[in-house]
Amino acid sequence: MTIIYILLAIVVVLVLWVIGAFNGFVSKVNRTKEAWADIDVQLKRRYDLIPNLVETVKGYAAHESSAFENVTKARAAAMGATGAADKAEAENALTGTLKTLFAVSEAYPDLKANQNFLQLQKELGDTEDKIQAARRFYNGNVQELNTAVQSFPGNVIASTFGFKQMDLFQLGAGEEAAREPVKVAF
Repeated sequence: MTIIYILLAIVVVLVLWVIGAFNGFVSKVNRTKEAWADIDVQLKRRYDLIPNLVETVKGYAAHESSAFENVTKARAAAMGATGAADKAEAENALTGTLKTLFAVSEAYPDLKANQNFLQLQKELGDTEDKIQAARRFYNGNVQELNTAVQSFPGNVIASTFGFKQMDLFQLGAGEEAAREPVKVAF
């Protein structure tokens, strides 16, 4: 009779451990999804600022149409990208086109003194800082989830219940120019 109680206790402990491990994975996945939503919010804010910035610069530098088209195309591609890897690649391209736009604006002293332009620069700089913080938060949660998925005995629970590793949101290899923040102050 004692052996039955011992076996029953072992089964109960094992079931409780599986439940706890499963719930831990659910929690990690949900925190990671929440962190990704934070990135999306900041990227949307960035996307909303870009047309205003383009219009402001366009008023002073109408003959720089290729720069405006490139920013618009990069913005559309970034907005349509899905998944961390695709989103990171599109964001790198957008950052590059924004640098070109700011380089164009440097040739126009009146534009650099325009209050609307200065306010948009300030807001974009603030948004870039928030994107960087959201990216760090997301990557921290992804790292925690990926470690749990790869570590024993969590990997057994992860594979049993279909928990998968997630991609980090990082800059693409070879994108040295994109590793520098967008310069928004003159």
